[in-house]
Amino acid sequence: MTRMTGGQALVKSIIAHGVDTIFGLPGVQLDWFFNALHDEGNNIRVINSRHEQGVAYMAHGYAQSTGKVGAFAVVPGPGVLNTTAALSTSWAANVPVLCVTGQIPSASIGRGYGQLHEIPDQLSILQGLTKSAARINHPTDAPAKVAEAFRQLRTGRPQPVALEMPLDQLAGACNVDLLDAATDYTHPPVDEDAVAGAAKLLAGAKAPMVFIGSGAVDSGEAIQALAEILQAPVIANRTGRGIVSNRNYLSMMHLEGHRLWADADVVLAVGTRLQPARMNWGTGGDLKIIHVDIDPVEIKRIATPDVAIVGDAQDIVPALVDAVARQAPSRASREDELMALRGDVHAMLLDRLGPQMSWIKVIREALDDDGIFVDELTQVGYVSRVAMPVYQPRKYLSSAYQGTLGCGLGVAIGAKIANPDRQVLSINGDGGFMYNVQELATAAKYNVNVVAIVFVDGAYGNVRRMQEELYDGRIIASDLQNPDFVKMAGSFGCAAYRADSPDELAKVLPNAFKEAGPAVIEVPFPKTPDPWPIIIPRHNRPSG
Repeated sequence: MTRMTGGQALVKSIIAHGVDTIFGLPGVQLDWFFNALHDEGNNIRVINSRHEQGVAYMAHGYAQSTGKVGAFAVVPGPGVLNTTAALSTSWAANVPVLCVTGQIPSASIGRGYGQLHEIPDQLSILQGLTKSAARINHPTDAPAKVAEAFRQLRTGRPQPVALEMPLDQLAGACNVDLLDAATDYTHPPVDEDAVAGAAKLLAGAKAPMVFIGSGAVDSGEAIQALAEILQAPVIANRTGRGIVSNRNYLSMMHLEGHRLWADADVVLAVGTRLQPARMNWGTGGDLKIIHVDIDPVEIKRIATPDVAIVGDAQDIVPALVDAVARQAPSRASREDELMALRGDVHAMLLDRLGPQMSWIKVIREALDDDGIFVDELTQVGYVSRVAMPVYQPRKYLSSAYQGTLGCGLGVAIGAKIANPDRQVLSINGDGGFMYNVQELATAAKYNVNVVAIVFVDGAYGNVRRMQEELYDGRIIASDLQNPDFVKMAGSFGCAAYRADSPDELAKVLPNAFKEAGPAVIEVPFPKTPDPWPIIIPRHNRPSG
């Protein structure tokens, strides 16, 4: 046992579990935590931002782009409340993020004295937004509480967790017994009977399909092998993009998947909710669904599948490959058929959403295969979900169903800090970009070469279109007063460009990626065709 402060016990325990970077903002309730970070020197890197939301999004981007735990630290009360949009994003996208926050003095918690940063029942708020949240009530509790937090992060469904520690306990010193980090987190056992039942259905299917999400992110090789045996198209949702490269003819996007859904007889869903297909496309007829997920609640949340397999995709998909290979007949290649379908959908998108497609084409050509694209809530972002090829996993970062406007820049900065040798591109609308524009200062301070494109239409464009088209032109609260983004970026010390056309963007992007620090590209953006009737297709088979 070694005598140390609670802050030291907490920091040393976090480092022991492999955290080498923490995004954070100091404040009085975290003084002894940041003192401990300082004293650790090069054992952990501290990145500070200009807003609590910024550090939380950076931790999200760090984790989503690597699979490692992204950690952030903020003061309690308003500090941690400022991070809740990011925490809800990490929850929706299944991203392992550790939130560390302080607390008022132990004896004052729950008393309503009105102390600095006191809010009613902070721990309950955190418990409602995370997989696990706990209070560290004494320095000696820190090692075990940190170990449990990492067990939650590293087993089952990856989602954020939180730890809070009162300032008096962070400052207090006593003998603490540090713990070794666990290295062999257990997986659920493989249900061999369920695997056998799934394999029988897949081997006998005439028109099988595979749907994948972030729960399959480390199983790409096995999923591709299974798809090739079955000649089954693989459809990825946003957080599953790139698990099977779009260079493979079996790798399809959302709209191709919708067209194939009408004739599917057996669908295998791996690490995905399968929400759009189940809730919007129809599940009637003779359709059989096999659902693989590490979360037993998720498997039956929307509907009970014909075969449910609870477990880790890294264990289950290889078992399915072996079982299906022993039974499935040899199948002729579907390459010509599927490539023709891909071509038809692409032609439709060019015809119906040509303006957005022209920007996506330039972006995809400028990005390396391992370049990271950070989606945002903008017209180009919406269409990218169904149109932008992705070639490797963890290269299309998205807020998933949460749709948190303004997340893009912070997420991209975190991703670039985690992947300094890869291109990172953030696309933004002028509305969302201003949510966290102050983080340009963070990127400039640390020479983070993140490239941010800002599409400028002077409005919350999606809202304005709805007001015009759905509500008889009742335009209200959707127009924006914008700065000159080029001048503003320059004032932060960023490289700044303006591109008035896709051709100009194609010339600018290579230079932006070569900058020593951040680069902002302002793109004046005229009104574009409404993407929603196209990118959210409806029923194409009977309801289940």
